[in-house]
Amino acid sequence: MPSSNSNDKAAANNGGSKSTPTTSSDASRVQSSQATGGKDMSAGGFAARAQSAGDKNSGPKK
Repeated sequence: MPSSNSNDKAAANNGGSKSTPTTSSDASRVQSSQATGGKDMSAGGFAARAQSAGDKNSGPKK
């Protein structure tokens, strides 16, 4: 039997429908990290996508 590694466990955990939504605070940390590291800060970059997700998740509950 092949040994299990952390990548296998991570892949299995990401396949479910339950996840923790991105908050505005999470998005702020992503943006800070990306800017400090000199990463892509364009409108199509990861920081912008994180901000969008945080904005959507912080809206009024339906």
